[in-house]
Amino acid sequence: MSDSTMPIEEAARAAEGALARIALLHIAFSKVLIEEHGREKGLDLIARAIIDYGKRIAERLQKGLPDLTNLGLNEESEVTEDGKLRVKGCTLAKVFKEQDALDVGHMYCYVDPAKTMAWNPGQKMIHLPSEACGDGECTVEVVPTTQKDRETFSSRTEAWRMVDPRLYEYDKGEPSLKKGATEDNRASRSSHPKGRRDG
Repeated sequence: MSDSTMPIEEAARAAEGALARIALLHIAFSKVLIEEHGREKGLDLIARAIIDYGKRIAERLQKGLPDLTNLGLNEESEVTEDGKLRVKGCTLAKVFKEQDALDVGHMYCYVDPAKTMAWNPGQKMIHLPSEACGDGECTVEVVPTTQKDRETFSSRTEAWRMVDPRLYEYDKGEPSLKKGATEDNRASRSSHPKGRRDG
């Protein structure tokens, strides 16, 4: 019987290709929603879909089913001394940039707070800088949720988009959180399910 093991370089390329397809699918659906409903309503619908997407991911993780690996997801990553995850060369963000679609591509990153809140409503993973918002890197941190975060997540209202300040500022075209500036009220930190971000 021949050895069918795939070389790591080939596996990484295959993973990058699959992730690029996810990015393209997200762009296509998002553009249609905005074309049909206008930008604000379209973004709200995208966010509602991402909440559902995050819940479905969390359900799979809770069942022990396979999820994304770091293979092909980004070029480099590290955990900082203060517990944040910093990554560069996000495959999804590259596709969003190539397609000139950061305006909708950044919405995919809401999967990180959605997934963590579905796993544990008391926590959310948020972005400080985000490559999908045009920043030079992604840094994510797990922080406590607010009551409003939990209420809007449960009801899937448009106000939930404020759950991640960096992404929301980009939604509104107000890049006041460029280069990682964000709120200082980081009361506690914990680990993200599987220790990985998607967007």
